[in-house]
Amino acid sequence: MNTKQDIVFKRCGCTDEATSRQFAGRCPRLAEPGHGSWYYAVQVTTVGGRKARYRRGGFAAREDAIAARQAILDGPADEAAAGAWTVARWLRYWLAQAEPHLRPSTLHGYRDHVDRYLIPSIGRITLADLTGKRLQACFSILARQRTKKGTLIAASTVDRIRATLRSALNAAVREGLITSNPLAQVRLDKPVRPYPVIWTDERVQAWRRDGIRPPVAVWTLRQLITFLTGVENDRLAALWWLIALRGLRRGEAAALDRDDLDSEARELTVTRQIIALPGELYCGPPKSRASVRTIALDEDGTRRLVDQAVKQAVELLKHQFTEQRHPDSRARTGPGWRKGRAMFTYADGRPIRPEYLTHRFNTLVREFGLPPIRLHDLRHGAATLALASHTDLKVIQQMLGHSSIVTTADTYTSVLPETAHRAAQATADMIMKAAKTIPGTRLGRAAVTHIPAAVTASGYCQM
Repeated sequence: MNTKQDIVFKRCGCTDEATSRQFAGRCPRLAEPGHGSWYYAVQVTTVGGRKARYRRGGFAAREDAIAARQAILDGPADEAAAGAWTVARWLRYWLAQAEPHLRPSTLHGYRDHVDRYLIPSIGRITLADLTGKRLQACFSILARQRTKKGTLIAASTVDRIRATLRSALNAAVREGLITSNPLAQVRLDKPVRPYPVIWTDERVQAWRRDGIRPPVAVWTLRQLITFLTGVENDRLAALWWLIALRGLRRGEAAALDRDDLDSEARELTVTRQIIALPGELYCGPPKSRASVRTIALDEDGTRRLVDQAVKQAVELLKHQFTEQRHPDSRARTGPGWRKGRAMFTYADGRPIRPEYLTHRFNTLVREFGLPPIRLHDLRHGAATLALASHTDLKVIQQMLGHSSIVTTADTYTSVLPETAHRAAQATADMIMKAAKTIPGTRLGRAAVTHIPAAVTASGYCQM
């Protein structure tokens, strides 16, 4: 300990009427008995050999403060170090240490959680005083907060905030600042994952009448054909076709390079994604290792991608004769940006921004009068198409770039009720057929393959 910093002092909360600032240790009434309280401060060695000031107060007598100070001096060094770190200070230190090892998108999400939610609510608490009870109260209040739109913060958002804090506190455990992670005692409502549903006639009528729409939805076959027919003359028609039939993520489509296309083999390789961050476009690896994949293409889709390159070359030549100039977005991209030939660009050759694709897609949906879906739901629709055409689930998993087939099965097998009806009928048909071969056996009426009309309304059912 540094004896120059090991002090005991008295202070109060009185303020100067002229400046509205606290007198602290300069209050003229501190000499009065019972006015103010006693504090102690010691300097401790903490993470990485750093020196930090550890202060505690609220003691009624000087002797109490001295005794508490001595207990810190005589106790384990780790306990004193934990008291020197506020949650706010630790979170900022943790982010600085983790930054070189995180993707820019992950770092941006962590910072948003730290600055918007964690520091305002528990930032002034020290690590030593951070308990499961305090954290439970913090997250209970957080779950009742509302967004700018007036809706409650989603349970999934609260869960991600908890995950951010869990990582930070686990790092504090590894540094020996705390013995265990108090967040383990916190219980939250489990996020309810919305599953894709089909825009049936009944749902469309409810949406047009009351504005009610499911959080995740896919179009029927007829609705999808209406969209693809409507975008035939759109300059990004090949991109819409690619996402609708092959299920690329928005950032993956925006990051495609012409060299990623093998037109002879009719294959497309996905190795990157573009993410829009504040002030820059980041080009880096896809969401997971499984997202690096080679996708098989149909003949029409391959032709569309080849034609796209020709159209953009013509657009760029025309643009070079104009005086329109825009700053090159590639100057503000991450280190993963490859100086190649982007498959999808603006007319002036700049790499297309992912958020523009969302804006353009929503505009087209409104123009065609279709029930609303998100651009990401077009990816869900691609999986639904593949499932309806009896594509093996493992093939769908590889096409979508899912790390586990469980994710694929859990997300999409509930989308098509006719698939379940078909399986149920096929099982019954097999039993009925086998029963006929056994003399004297009767199992009801002859099997008739039938699927309810309400179930087949999506247009995906293929008998």
